[in-house]
Amino acid sequence: MRVKDTVAVVTGASSGIGRATAIALARAGASVVLAARNADALEQARAECEAHGADALAVPCDVADASAVEDLAAAAVERFGSLDVWVNDAAVTVFGPFSETPLEDIQRLLDVNIMGYVHGARAALPHFRRTGRGVLVNVSSVVAAVPQPYTHAYSMSKAAINALSTSLRQELALEGSSGIHICTVMPGTIDTPLFHHAANYTGREAVAMPPVYSPQRVARAIVNLVRFPRREVTVGSVPRSMVMEHKVAPGTVERAMGVMVDRAHLSRENPAGETSGNLYDAEPGDGHAEGGWHGRRRTAVRRLATAAAAGGAVVAVRQLASRQQSGRPRLDGRTINGSTFSPPRLRRSPLRRSRFGRSTLDRIRPGRSTLDRIRPGRSPLDRARREGAGALRRSRLGKPLRRPVTQRIRDIPGRLSRTRG
Repeated sequence: MRVKDTVAVVTGASSGIGRATAIALARAGASVVLAARNADALEQARAECEAHGADALAVPCDVADASAVEDLAAAAVERFGSLDVWVNDAAVTVFGPFSETPLEDIQRLLDVNIMGYVHGARAALPHFRRTGRGVLVNVSSVVAAVPQPYTHAYSMSKAAINALSTSLRQELALEGSSGIHICTVMPGTIDTPLFHHAANYTGREAVAMPPVYSPQRVARAIVNLVRFPRREVTVGSVPRSMVMEHKVAPGTVERAMGVMVDRAHLSRENPAGETSGNLYDAEPGDGHAEGGWHGRRRTAVRRLATAAAAGGAVVAVRQLASRQQSGRPRLDGRTINGSTFSPPRLRRSPLRRSRFGRSTLDRIRPGRSTLDRIRPGRSPLDRARREGAGALRRSRLGKPLRRPVTQRIRDIPGRLSRTRG
């Protein structure tokens, strides 16, 4: 789809990935409708979109409210006349042990992160079906494929988003709606204010776990999905490798992820009191796309990621080797009841014979021509042997020709001169 002159709705547009995406769409020529709870930060983001020459509309909205999301879609259509792109990005997070996180906080997170996406999809799809085209982008996370400790609610909400996208794609395929696309974006750790606004019950400050990628990188991926829709995109080389390694050696990656979260996601130096963050009310103040985490301890994490990848490869090789050797008792050199066992010798099967009576070993014996080896009994040498080495070749007149062809060709000028004389 061409981004220019399209109408795009972006939720969670007051800060982070949502704000960067709205600005990127505005730069690409789209008309943007921005939605979030923080009205002041939303107006600042709208002004920044208009500074790039785009038409923009700010609509304060809580995505957990289904009627508010319906009003958001109606406002977009009323202002711009159509609806082509919908980006579900609004999300909150909670850090805390499973048994110590309040149930009401978990419920609130699921209402925003899951039901907010459901409300957005239900508001956008009727407009897409009416025009026969549209792109719905659900911003998920790499933790949907590789969950983390202490973020159980956030991890399962992102896994639910992936399942929602897959289910919607299947339904649209059955309907024959080939012009409507459902895309999922799975970024790694992004430099956003999400960690500053997070609810926290761990007693330790939540920080961005490196490597940290810029929100503009995710925004570019979303704009590219609008142009060229794809099912799923993982942003960042380390998140992509983590997803692949988890499929090969899940136990190793899960242990490594637990250590990384404990050491790099929760600060050991800075304690933090219990807080519900921005779960129920938006954080006051200006919104920003960045959270001040970009470039944090890249070298250390690259070394840790390399070690995790190497460990995953070693474990994978060991698992494959154990699977191949399973069920085969290794008795070589072992003594049981006074008897020493040695590996049994394989009995050679008799050589197969070809239809001309030659063995397989004879056919592949080195020193013979390739044609003679791979086509037994059909080479010129075999035919000459069958017809007889002293067989005479005959010309058109039926006279025997005992001389080679090259010698006969050299004699042609002499025969012609004798004929003329």
